[in-house]
Amino acid sequence: MRVLPRATIAALVLSALAATPAHAAPATSCDTPPTQRISQVQGSGEASPLAGQTVRVEGVVTGDFQKSDQLSGFFLQDPKPDSDPKTSEGLFAFARESVKDVKAGDRVLVTGKVTEFNGLTELSPVSAVDVCGTGAVAALPYKLPVEESVEDMLLTFPQPLTVTEHYNLGRFGEVTLSEGGRLFQPTDRPGVPAHQGSLLVDDGSTRENPATLPPIVRTGDSATAITGVLGYGFGSYRLEPTRPIDYQKTNPRPDKPAAVGGNVRVASMNTLNWFTTLGSRGASNAEELKRQLAKLVAALKGLDADAVALMEVENNGGASVQALLDALGSGYAAIKHPYPGTDAIQVSIIYKKAVLSPVGEARSSQDAVFSRPPLIQTFRRSGGGQPFTMVVNHFKSKGSCPSSGPDADQGDGQSCWNPTRVKQAQAVLGLLADLPNPLVLGDLNAYGEEDPIHTLEQGGLASLTKRFVPAPQRYSFLFDGLAGELDHALAGHQLSKRVTGATIWHINSDEPRILDYNTEYNPPALYQPDAFRASDHDPLLIGLNLPGR
Repeated sequence: MRVLPRATIAALVLSALAATPAHAAPATSCDTPPTQRISQVQGSGEASPLAGQTVRVEGVVTGDFQKSDQLSGFFLQDPKPDSDPKTSEGLFAFARESVKDVKAGDRVLVTGKVTEFNGLTELSPVSAVDVCGTGAVAALPYKLPVEESVEDMLLTFPQPLTVTEHYNLGRFGEVTLSEGGRLFQPTDRPGVPAHQGSLLVDDGSTRENPATLPPIVRTGDSATAITGVLGYGFGSYRLEPTRPIDYQKTNPRPDKPAAVGGNVRVASMNTLNWFTTLGSRGASNAEELKRQLAKLVAALKGLDADAVALMEVENNGGASVQALLDALGSGYAAIKHPYPGTDAIQVSIIYKKAVLSPVGEARSSQDAVFSRPPLIQTFRRSGGGQPFTMVVNHFKSKGSCPSSGPDADQGDGQSCWNPTRVKQAQAVLGLLADLPNPLVLGDLNAYGEEDPIHTLEQGGLASLTKRFVPAPQRYSFLFDGLAGELDHALAGHQLSKRVTGATIWHINSDEPRILDYNTEYNPPALYQPDAFRASDHDPLLIGLNLPGR
């Protein structure tokens, strides 16, 4: 038998191995490539061109909100944008931790069905989430307003943004921010654009009344370098922060109203349903009643006015007014309303007995145009001298709108019941003819440049807040993120000469409602028996210099 040389055998073995196909490495889930880029899923329009199709996309996790009391998913973004500025590079995957637990910075491949859910393009259901390394996405510097092209993307807002709404801060962890300062009602002052940019900042949670709250802020506070992913839900874009927001207290609480001078101080305050009847419009129980009363008394003592016009007091034969007097002490008395009407609420006047004396009987009007009849009382300083007359009003509100007719919302920004408020203003003017030095006060439910206010001004009355309060501070109410002045003080020509100052004490509209007297939603530790959030309207304070004898 012939034996081959050892070197020849080795060469033959190597040759055979080279000719044998190599076994491929075992395939992994990360080897399954994406079928589309995220930008292709998003498309350039409001809805995805691939809606209803199952796709596989690749990206880096930018925001992790997978817990069941959060958004039940995460945001991912392509770190290499395409060339079309109209397409978003981000996407939301509706995938809880049970599908795959991810964290920010993970590079993932996600398989799921393209769905439009309440205006948001997302993958739902998700059938696979594969973590295939790490990556990084830089937050895109951005300016308001936000647009569809950055939906689901990681954004940062380097410019200062101002808190302009906090109604749902306690209930849903939401705060609304604006660029260039707080936003105002377009019908409150000239030059306000009809559409103003704002950004709703959410807390990434679906829980109502969350145990962990965002910072308690006032409207007018501000923040810079806010960073998060831009989602959409409940009819608006909402930024889900990916790092804590550092708010600056650029609108600190005013411990006392600004000085108004004069020798007589007159205030006007909407009490937000001061009812001693429990379970009606105001307090639900005895504890809430006690808390509400403490806050109202703190506000009244802080105003330290010689006469106060009150709105939204229970129409119950004077019992609610008397409860206020009892809590304030013996220094105040009340004017009995001769015709409070049949509405559940009425207007009232309280005054310091040592400073002012009523002149003549209180008057009102039985004109059917008034659902809450005005209260009219002339006063003079207790030592005698020039009299003045308080004309206290609470005009028809902007709510409970009719669906048709002249009082329906006409789309002009003045909401519904505007013709009725104009008629009420005209009726008030008709009451002034024989009144010495009238001062028209109250919640007129009309902003500064609306028809009812123009009607009173054209009738010879002058707005004292427009005269004395700087425009940035001239607001008393906050609605839907827009500030404006619903509460007014207007004086006749002669009395205007005696006005030494006017101010709006911002203790209510700037404060979130989670700080009010209610107990059902508000954490107990937040309540304080102080003037802040005693109501939802800010009180006004007027200074008069009335000569004596």
